[in-house]
Amino acid sequence: MIEIRNCSKAFGEIHAIDHVLMEIGERQIFGLVGTNGAGKSTLLRMAAGVIKPDEGEILVDQEPVYENEKIKQQIFYISDGGYFPQGYTAADLKDFYREYYPDFMTDRYSKLMDQFHLDEKRRISSYSKGMKKQLLVIMGISAGTKYLLCDETFDGLDPVMRQAVKSLFVSEIMNRDFTPVIASHNMRELEDVCDHVGLLHKGGILLSRELEDMKFHIHKIQCVLPDQTKEEALLKELDVLKKEHQGSILILTARGSREEILQKVQTQNPIFCEVIPLTLEEIFISETEVAGYEVKNISGRSLRSSLKGSTWILVLLLLGFMVAFPVAELMLIGNQTDEIHRMTFV
Repeated sequence: MIEIRNCSKAFGEIHAIDHVLMEIGERQIFGLVGTNGAGKSTLLRMAAGVIKPDEGEILVDQEPVYENEKIKQQIFYISDGGYFPQGYTAADLKDFYREYYPDFMTDRYSKLMDQFHLDEKRRISSYSKGMKKQLLVIMGISAGTKYLLCDETFDGLDPVMRQAVKSLFVSEIMNRDFTPVIASHNMRELEDVCDHVGLLHKGGILLSRELEDMKFHIHKIQCVLPDQTKEEALLKELDVLKKEHQGSILILTARGSREEILQKVQTQNPIFCEVIPLTLEEIFISETEVAGYEVKNISGRSLRSSLKGSTWILVLLLLGFMVAFPVAELMLIGNQTDEIHRMTFV
């Protein structure tokens, strides 16, 4: 188990992680999602023992991870950018990791290289971005560690390869003591593979819960009510996160089980009503809006008031790409060689 105990980390005036309290259980696929600059990469680096929290501590199997070589031999960390020594082939990288990880599985490595059709004698610098991601996943699995920490590992993989990696993770969990932790901005990918999700926002955890349980407790309601008084009464009964109108249709996002919500809506004698489960992406947007994450235009008026549905999501994603490297993350981009050295040998 990975225990994150009230951890904080700042870089100058930038508070990347702010008093995070969270547990990652064993043999589960844990997804970590968050807004740009939320601190996902920082949290993974601390969990891997690459950097030390300013406050709090991180325990892996009840031992501090920072400067603990024994524990680090049970953690394989794949950074977002990745690092490969100049001139290395996949075979060279295998030999490097085999020297450090005592449980490295050479036969497993060879089998996976064949399955992914990668040439171990070819220089890694000639690999495509997707091939490099595949190679790092192969190394992470072959290392035989208990924990695999992945920062945007699925980015750069085509749909077929993403599915292959997901199947590989599930197979490993079924056959040995294995816990992958995946940080990603792509919630649809995490939704397909993860069974537990933590939502990170402004350096803090909004919620951490089993994915199915999370979906069970938040829903979208579309209904037509007889009059305004019925709407006002319904709003008082429900735990509403978001409200909007499309003509005569009232659309609400509310916490609660489907049965609880339906029961409360039916007391208002709706003309029409349906309760729809939300996707992870919709849950994330709803929770972060409640926490105050809302895109503003120059005049300060919320863009959400003039955009609907998928258009709003598209604008949010485009703005996220425009801010490609948040300040907190830029301050973490240093010498990749030093990072690998610290992760492995400190």
